[in-house]
Amino acid sequence: MTTLTTGDDILTRDALAVLQPGFAGTTAPDWVRRRLGEGLASVALFGRNVTSPEQVAALTAELRGERDDLLVAIDEESGDVTRLEVRTGSSFPGNHALGAVDDPALTRSVARELGRRLADCGVNFNWAPSADVNADPDNPVIGVRSFGADTRLVARHTAAYVQGLQSTGVAACTKHFPGHGDTNVDSHHAVPRIDVDADTLHARELVPFRAAIEAGTRAVMSAHILVPALDQHRPGTLSHRVLTELLRGEMGYDGVIVTDGMEMRAISDTYGLENGVVLAIAAGADAICVGGGLCDEGTVLKLRDALVAAVRSGELPEERLADAAARVRGLARWAAEARGGDRARITPEPEIGLVAARRALTVTRPQDAPPVSGPVYVATFSPVANIAVGDETPWGVGAELERLLPGTRTGSFTGDGAGREALAAADGRRIVAVVRDEHRHPWMRRALDTLLAARPDTVVVEMGVPQSAPRGAAYLATHGAARVCALAAAEHIAAG
Repeated sequence: MTTLTTGDDILTRDALAVLQPGFAGTTAPDWVRRRLGEGLASVALFGRNVTSPEQVAALTAELRGERDDLLVAIDEESGDVTRLEVRTGSSFPGNHALGAVDDPALTRSVARELGRRLADCGVNFNWAPSADVNADPDNPVIGVRSFGADTRLVARHTAAYVQGLQSTGVAACTKHFPGHGDTNVDSHHAVPRIDVDADTLHARELVPFRAAIEAGTRAVMSAHILVPALDQHRPGTLSHRVLTELLRGEMGYDGVIVTDGMEMRAISDTYGLENGVVLAIAAGADAICVGGGLCDEGTVLKLRDALVAAVRSGELPEERLADAAARVRGLARWAAEARGGDRARITPEPEIGLVAARRALTVTRPQDAPPVSGPVYVATFSPVANIAVGDETPWGVGAELERLLPGTRTGSFTGDGAGREALAAADGRRIVAVVRDEHRHPWMRRALDTLLAARPDTVVVEMGVPQSAPRGAAYLATHGAARVCALAAAEHIAAG
């Protein structure tokens, strides 16, 4: 590859500073070390980079040996979207569970404990919280990642989350601006279009972001969504109207603007990765998230050189790139100073996640429903996971009920015929049926119909958005599929 500039060139350093790349492996690659010395100011961690908190702490210490004020970002929403606990499930419920409890002090405490653990691992930038109002119950990518469908509820919990997280010296990144809740398209696959008028947008979608700004959020993440009421041609991440005129100008936001993953097909398939990165910076973004899929040195160099070439051709003003790089470096300084602050005085609350999950659990039980009195058969009906959640993280109540009710057996089912298959596998045992967003999956609804017609004593556990009407001998809504949500449900079932 022919490089356009040298590592000492200011333009090159600015181009590297705005990139937030991921990488492969659980130790620091040589290429990342080299680029840190040349101006790279941030890296991003994903599940592939994590085996344990101790390993992450060693990795971040290794990276900071090259650059002390390094921003280490992670997508740790907790709940269904976890990277630190990708192989076990999260110790914290997600936003929807916290919204179901509707106690901002609890949300603040959960975010503070999460931030404390992230900081202990050397992570100082979290791409959370989601401030999306889940206005469309069929939303395939937000769902339980949202605090709920009520604007004011989402706003107060977004602010509480930002306050709790940042009290630990970990920067919050409120997402997905200007609001990803009212769509039934996943921007990992295509460009969602949100056809709301400007009045609705300001009264609903933007309110939680205003609350986050008032709470001092250090970063805001853009969404790859087309909102014709704002910009008829370009999605938010690439829109000057959305990022500069609205977020910066009208809403008065002065922190870092981060893009959602630029390799997502809403951008990469439509504009191309390199062109998309140039357009995003020109529109007003300051930091480029890239690497949810594997990111290598070649990709980083291509993006760096694309930014440099755009400045030299006049497509991207040099002062815009310099401003973006300065904002990223400013956030890095804040995080470095916060790391040396009074974080040690934060009292650990190791059980706060389970406390929150127990409070979020709601149970609907007919008066004549028989309690569970022994081992059961747990039938988990598994939909295809969206990319943000991934398919690595285990979910469901089976493992917890096997522990609490010895002799319990489990099985996973999907698609047409799932109900009949589960009945046969249960072989006469009492059934606990576990679903996730039943209302979005007709096959799942039919499977429950089949089970309940044959076994009306079936217990139903909904671990997604509880949009469908409660049914079964008992109906438990966990408002998320985190490990602690499963434990809270299993405890209730086992208690009879």
